[in-house]
Amino acid sequence: MHPAGTTLAALLVALPAFGAIATELPALFESDLVYLDVPHPGGGLRLYTDTGGGMFLRQAAVERLGLPSTATPAELVAEVGPHARLTPWPRALTTAGLPAPTHGDASLLVMPPQAGGELPGLAHDDGMLGQAWFADRVWTWDYPAGRLRLEPAHWRAPSDAVAVALQFKTGEDGQRQTSFPRMEVVIDGRVLPLLLDTGAMTVLTQPALAQLGDGRPAQRATSMIADSVFQAWRRDHPDWRVIEQAQVGTGSAMIEVPWVEVAGQRVGPVWFTHRPDANFHQFMSSMMADRVEGALGGNALGHFVMTIDYPRAQAWFRCTAACAGDAPPR
Repeated sequence: MHPAGTTLAALLVALPAFGAIATELPALFESDLVYLDVPHPGGGLRLYTDTGGGMFLRQAAVERLGLPSTATPAELVAEVGPHARLTPWPRALTTAGLPAPTHGDASLLVMPPQAGGELPGLAHDDGMLGQAWFADRVWTWDYPAGRLRLEPAHWRAPSDAVAVALQFKTGEDGQRQTSFPRMEVVIDGRVLPLLLDTGAMTVLTQPALAQLGDGRPAQRATSMIADSVFQAWRRDHPDWRVIEQAQVGTGSAMIEVPWVEVAGQRVGPVWFTHRPDANFHQFMSSMMADRVEGALGGNALGHFVMTIDYPRAQAWFRCTAACAGDAPPR
């Protein structure tokens, strides 16, 4: 995590090994979730970042900062609703080193109060920057050091980084339609396609926290898995720990997987939160290159320095000492 005082305008950080310059963003890593702390004369903005999420500012933040808002264009009414409003990309974000998205007019959806369908933890943030913001650029999440960097377009991977292919949804013309990254990991000898989801979050109930006894906060990164896989794991591995009623609001259970193979390295144990099959097989998969069985979140990614090269559809992983060594051959 950054020491106090690094949430000022973005710092330029030299990468002498490659003769490149990266922009370090005002990031805060909290329980493997990543926030951006953006200064503003009207009060700072705390933005949640999520490679598997959308993009918006809360109405309260728009009003507090005196940002303009306009009615939703006709072509977006069916998608976001007739009463939704948009606000232009705030200048404060650009000043802090946060570039506007590369596509569209860079407007942000204004989220009204009491918007439903979210975990309690998100209600305390001023907005979210998701897949459309990360698209078309190269980013490094240095989880061990608590740093998020926007890399130059000519970024080159270190020699000890391992590449993993990513897939994105494209149209018949071959153009990318969304930027939700699909990747493959290995669990229990099976290749599983998952959403690479830096924003996968849970808020744990008090009984779940008591069972874990790890001293960490209730709001934390998680990974997620569809019901059919969850039940198979539970059936085949009765020794894997399961905590019922683990998540606030949904009452979802979670299961502890001993290890996950990511980029040829074992990390674990990793907790996966239960989700109905439809959440991933239908809803999330409809926006991705192909079907996914769940999401790989920061509780697994936190072992790595990870770079996602969106233009080249690759993720690069450098493992810390927390990895359990090379995974066995399949």
